[in-house]
Amino acid sequence: MPILNFKGKSFVQNHHFGVKYHQLVPHQGKSLTDKVNLYDNLVVHGDNLKALKALLPTYAGKVKCIYIDPPYNTGNEQWIYNDNVNSPMMREWLGNVVDKEDLNRHDKWLCMMMPRLKLLRELLSEDGVIFVSIDDDEQHHLRMLMDEVFGSNNFITNIIWQKKFSPQNDAKYFSDMHDFIICYAKNRNDGDINHGWIRNLLPRSEEMNSRYKNPDNDPRGPWTSGDLSVKTYSEEYDYPIETPSGRIVHPPKGSCWRVSKEKLNTLIKDNRIWFGKEGKSVPRLKRFLSEVQGGLVPGTVWLNQEVGHNQQAKQYLNQILHDKESFNTPKPVSLIKRIIQIASNEDSIILDSFAGSGSTAHAVLEQNKEDNGNRKFILVEMEDYADELTAERVRRVIQGVPTAKDDGLRKGLGGTFSYFTLGAPIEMEAILHGKSLPSYEDLARYVFFTSTGEEFDPSNIDQDQNFIGESSQYEVYLFYRPDMEYLKSTSLNLETAKQLGELNGKKRLVFAPMKYLDQEYLHEYKIEFSQLPFEIYRMKD
Repeated sequence: MPILNFKGKSFVQNHHFGVKYHQLVPHQGKSLTDKVNLYDNLVVHGDNLKALKALLPTYAGKVKCIYIDPPYNTGNEQWIYNDNVNSPMMREWLGNVVDKEDLNRHDKWLCMMMPRLKLLRELLSEDGVIFVSIDDDEQHHLRMLMDEVFGSNNFITNIIWQKKFSPQNDAKYFSDMHDFIICYAKNRNDGDINHGWIRNLLPRSEEMNSRYKNPDNDPRGPWTSGDLSVKTYSEEYDYPIETPSGRIVHPPKGSCWRVSKEKLNTLIKDNRIWFGKEGKSVPRLKRFLSEVQGGLVPGTVWLNQEVGHNQQAKQYLNQILHDKESFNTPKPVSLIKRIIQIASNEDSIILDSFAGSGSTAHAVLEQNKEDNGNRKFILVEMEDYADELTAERVRRVIQGVPTAKDDGLRKGLGGTFSYFTLGAPIEMEAILHGKSLPSYEDLARYVFFTSTGEEFDPSNIDQDQNFIGESSQYEVYLFYRPDMEYLKSTSLNLETAKQLGELNGKKRLVFAPMKYLDQEYLHEYKIEFSQLPFEIYRMKD
């Protein structure tokens, strides 16, 4: 497979491993829920690379559908490369606007995208899928980068979205009318129904169904007819057909019928062939509405009449945030709803780590309202408008916008969400010095995920027993309090080992500041010890 090389690649290939886990700080006042928690719909304000890493302990392998709309790198977006990569060359890039005059702008964009795509892949479920909006500036680079991160065999399609409804007559060469939406599965499904991503069919509209009639009162219900001829010629299928009126018809010149004489006779007996009301028309094949109710196979060209366009999205956002400074490039809710319909189930998690105006949350809530689904959204936005624009849109969509023209929007879509910001990094060494001590739950989330690689569930915590959860291999215990006196005086010893309770067959993984227990007792109590505050590495056995 061809490999894309770019300046700085060697420094960012594994940069996501070195990104520290950060605390996620809840904000009740900015949330719309009785109890803020990480299992609610989420709006996270902070650098999206750090936020994705902070979400891993809770959501690794759980996200069904990802949609992102990253900077297109047109040279006009004023984005800044700010990843603190350990390289003098790349530190020269920090804090500088990436514009058209920047000779490294494509390299910087790829350096920004690579670690984020790698973390997004970790968050995807095994049957998950990612959609990325992009235009011609980086589309060709993005395809090669995603081939490398997701595997070229997991490429699904490149969708063309008609983003404008009328051409620009002042365009220098061509009027730019479309964007791309690139789609990759984490694992492409090629026949095994129990493995990999399987796309859903799109729902049929009333207009589509209205094309089906029943002029002959067929008991099987409404139907429409299709051409019985095909252009892939076969002499065996080129034969005359006699209509009920006695008229003899042949397939068009250069064509043949799509079925054999024997099959045709069977279809006629089954009233599947339509010769017109008077029985003398060219035969057509009847297709019943009941046979297509499962839905439509999605195509790769999405017209603005079907999924909306940029100007429509801007007008719709202004209805919601009429008293706020608007967002320049929102995506249409109907566009993201189509992605959700194709890519998610009724209880799926949908993630958008370049959340912008919050269209993805709006689309999730609207789709849930339509089909009584229980999908959840996770939005990550790093800009200062995360609260006043992104989250504010979600609040208004949930509660209702009295001045909106849309009836559903006026009444409100219902739902809740929890608002978080990125807190301090969870620094193991800081525990030794008593600086920025994390909460018990935050440290528990960190040590559980990094040592087991499995999802952390805070409801399993029994702090009195120092128990934080059970993985497929371990019972995991954490002796910790955000208190320096506790940390100086607490250890794993014979007494505390006995207090762990009866063995249930699994090993015990114990994190504590100190250990006063020899190897014989560790073996007897099936304990693997890991000392705080040193960095914790994933256990392999």
